[in-house]
Amino acid sequence: MCEFKKFYMLTLDDNSSAFQIRAFKPGTIQINEETYHQSIILSPNQMIDNWQPQHISELKAEHLSIILTLKPAILLIGTGSVLQFPNIEIYGDLINHGIGVEIMDTSAACRTFNALTSENRNVVAALIIK
Repeated sequence: MCEFKKFYMLTLDDNSSAFQIRAFKPGTIQINEETYHQSIILSPNQMIDNWQPQHISELKAEHLSIILTLKPAILLIGTGSVLQFPNIEIYGDLINHGIGVEIMDTSAACRTFNALTSENRNVVAALIIK
């Protein structure tokens, strides 16, 4: 009898991001080894904690103005535990500057952020965690 063995090639994760999302549940997010209870903006190499707003209904265009200085290719907006689409007027200026904007619940935004940073993509996540 001939026995076949399966071999799986493993590759080293060369994610150069300084920040990785380790865990998320509504009201709490863990970045690397630190836990946060406020909304944040996160890029692969920069974090802005205590970001306002704390709920998607509080989101205003001025809350996203910092995104232009970070110059991402993609912005992920995590809207909290439930997907809610903000008015396009709130993020339309970012689109006009060539930034792709994706709206999703914060859990999905966390997973997507980690996936995109593992591909060394130029991504920023604006995460409402409540």
